Amino acid sequence: MRRENEMSEFVSNPLFGIALSILAYLVGMLIYRRFPHPLTTPLLLSAIFIIILLKATGISYQDYYQGGVYLNNLIVPSTVALGIPLYKSFHLMKHHARSILFGSLLAVVVNTSFTAIVAKIFGMDFFLAISLFPKSVTTAMAVGITEKLQGLTTVTLVVVVATGILTSVIGPTLLKWLKIDDPVAVGLSLGGTGHAVGTGTAFQYGSVAGAMGGLAIGVTGILYVFVSPLVASLILS
Repeated sequence: MRRENEMSEFVSNPLFGIALSILAYLVGMLIYRRFPHPLTTPLLLSAIFIIILLKATGISYQDYYQGGVYLNNLIVPSTVALGIPLYKSFHLMKHHARSILFGSLLAVVVNTSFTAIVAKIFGMDFFLAISLFPKSVTTAMAVGITEKLQGLTTVTLVVVVATGILTSVIGPTLLKWLKIDDPVAVGLSLGGTGHAVGTGTAFQYGSVAGAMGGLAIGVTGILYVFVSPLVASLILS
């Protein structure tokens, strides 16, 4: 009994969740460096490792998240910190302002419209469907958009994480196939689709791509606020 209590206190300690997350990511990085492939992306591997460990040991997600929440809270300040490389690339932003705004607007309209049409075809519940709209927006903004639309925030959180991981896994391969190597285009596509996770991948292409990814997070987030209600009323109603 005493041993069980000690074990319970150990896994519910915030340091356990933090240490487990960091360790899983480090293992993922080692594997990626040895076998570089979209499917061995550290973020994807670390998520798989943690899921397997929690299932195998019977540790609840609530206990793990006691520490995981601290890492999750770093998303907001890390997103704000993207303003530094963005400032350094401000001349590029001014030069490509029209392309950035038009490209982001088109992407948001296509993304939300496609989601709405698929939801309509499969007879998905209205509130469930609108919860899928902000999947390409960073967590804090996505939850706010879903709450405004009276959707299900838990569903939004799941699809936001899934979209970020899929972007980091599939994005580089698609960019290679389409022969897109311009840092501005790379950053906007990864950041505008995979939010903070995609922007992290964009930094692998250089500081300019990373800065554009950070810009895409803010621009697409603002556009989703206006486009999502319009698409919902036109297609889902």
